[in-house]
Amino acid sequence: MSSRRMAFGTIVVLVLFTAGHPVGAVQPAPGLSFTKLWTHSHQTPGQVAEIAAFDPRTNTIWIAGVVGVDVLDAETGALVEHIDVTADGAINSVAVHNGLAAFAVEAASLSATCPSCDRRNPGKVLFYDTATRLPSGPVTEVSVGSLPDMLTFTHDGSKLLVANEATPNAAADTAYLAVDPPGTVSIIDVETRTVIATATLNGVPTSGSNLRLPASTGMDYEPEYIAVSQDSTKAFVTLQEGNAIAVLDLVSNEFTEIIGLGAKDFSQAGNEIDPKDNDGVVLFRSVAAKGLYMPDEVATYEWKGATYLVMANEGDFREDNADRVAASTLGAVAPLDRLRVAKPPSSAGNLFAAGARSFSIRRENGEIVYDSGSILDREAHKRGVYDDGRSRDKGVEPEGVTLLKIGSRTFAFVGLERTTKSAVAIFDVTDLESVEFVDMIVTDGDLSPEGIAAYKYRGRYYLAIPGEVPAAGQTTCHTTLYALELADTDS
Repeated sequence: MSSRRMAFGTIVVLVLFTAGHPVGAVQPAPGLSFTKLWTHSHQTPGQVAEIAAFDPRTNTIWIAGVVGVDVLDAETGALVEHIDVTADGAINSVAVHNGLAAFAVEAASLSATCPSCDRRNPGKVLFYDTATRLPSGPVTEVSVGSLPDMLTFTHDGSKLLVANEATPNAAADTAYLAVDPPGTVSIIDVETRTVIATATLNGVPTSGSNLRLPASTGMDYEPEYIAVSQDSTKAFVTLQEGNAIAVLDLVSNEFTEIIGLGAKDFSQAGNEIDPKDNDGVVLFRSVAAKGLYMPDEVATYEWKGATYLVMANEGDFREDNADRVAASTLGAVAPLDRLRVAKPPSSAGNLFAAGARSFSIRRENGEIVYDSGSILDREAHKRGVYDDGRSRDKGVEPEGVTLLKIGSRTFAFVGLERTTKSAVAIFDVTDLESVEFVDMIVTDGDLSPEGIAAYKYRGRYYLAIPGEVPAAGQTTCHTTLYALELADTDS
């Protein structure tokens, strides 16, 4: 997320069909339509569009991005107010519940104007009233752990959970790993605005497979994203670089388990990838390599009385890329020679890429029940937005996921960070025994959706798509709002 913001240069799209290898695509199911209502251009210098949160009390959309929050009128897309947080640090996330907005703000980074600053210092959560857009007191801020990267309210609104990623300093710092703060989750009592617990990950029992332990990666676990069970008794925290999910008991306020998420076999039918970048051909094929899932965003929902986790399997390396190597350094030859793999655990003849180029659904114990295989890459290619320059490194890079129930059907919206235009894939996940690809929203002039937000307001359904990076030839980031409609809905 925000601790790994990236800049894009000119992007060249190469959309070619190779003889004998047509681009496959799942046929979209009928009935769902999406209509673009407006696009807002964020004009404040330094403001990006990273995370969106909707406030039904004021019908506003709150967009967090580095220097502050842009509050937008959801009806028109007009800017209601820009809230500047630069005096406190850099904002990474925003969450809204019952008229209360919470901002996750990391400490200011070292710079020429602030030689004593250090983002490894404790961050803070700021509270704002969504009606007045002023600090909400009497306690307006709370100190939390290092580099709070994401935060969310429990469904009952009693607690606010903060994922403190605690990333070491930038790669240019020669003391990058000299001080690596522990990754934690701060648990805030919303009524008293106090931290009632700081959940840590050291010594927590582990299970599953392909878990990347701190001892092997050279850095501590870094909580990335949090999703809460519908009854607000558990939270599920992605440990992206660790290829794991951590289970947080919200009664004891302690982590109970860290689950390794395994690896996806790219040699299996349906899991094909294009491992060659910028070669003038987009060719999805089975290869002798695997992908560590390494999810970023996670969401929860219930099916037949059980909780399931929906994950965007983005993949990620250390910020200094010290664990990233080309497969050729491990003896791989074409077409795998340029594939970027994680070390550890990769070795000669046993390659593990970062990310699964998919979204997946799992049980609470980590057992996978659905994976989208190669659908995301293929559908992006079909629409002319697949970026061949990313073929060796995570493909379309699914980063964000949000769920929305429309009538009797539940849809997953998956934001793709590395396409040549803003792209969000839509899946019908109503029946876990028959998950279906529905369609893909592609928006001209926007790029790199991350913290997308789907919501219902006054009987209608919407999807807010913030774009973290300006599109080619533009200098500002955009947020776009779509109306969603299901022809056969019983809503």
